[in-house]
Amino acid sequence: MMIRDLGEVIGQHRLFAGLDPAFLDLVAGCSANRVFRPGTVLAREGASFDHLYLLRAGHVGLDVVAPGRGRLRIQTVGPDDVLGLSWLVPPYVWRYDATALEEVRAVEIDATCLRAKCEADPAVGYAVLKRFMQPIVERLQGTRLQLLDVYGTPR
Repeated sequence: MMIRDLGEVIGQHRLFAGLDPAFLDLVAGCSANRVFRPGTVLAREGASFDHLYLLRAGHVGLDVVAPGRGRLRIQTVGPDDVLGLSWLVPPYVWRYDATALEEVRAVEIDATCLRAKCEADPAVGYAVLKRFMQPIVERLQGTRLQLLDVYGTPR
């Protein structure tokens, strides 16, 4: 199947699947196709949150620096995942480092542009918020399970 435009690419991602083409074009107006080489840093913890990514291919490692323990991989995200869920919440900063572990293909969405469109049209904002809640809940559940593994009492 040949993809003709960025709106169609966005519509194939699980986050926006099934949405009206006009809505997909609105998101596409804030977006660009990107390819990242292995080792490319897509985000730094504490940096301004300028872009979020709909991952299409490849994997990205999410790392934090833990006092006394150094850099820790907290999660790995891949195709059909979203990289950057804090774009909705002030102060709009990254909460971790994100590094391409292999070649990554993604749709890069300008967070400021998408926030402005959500603010300008509450129906759009609500639709976007509903779509982002599922990956937010999944990320929180993954973190919860990881904490149980790290802090659980060994038998």
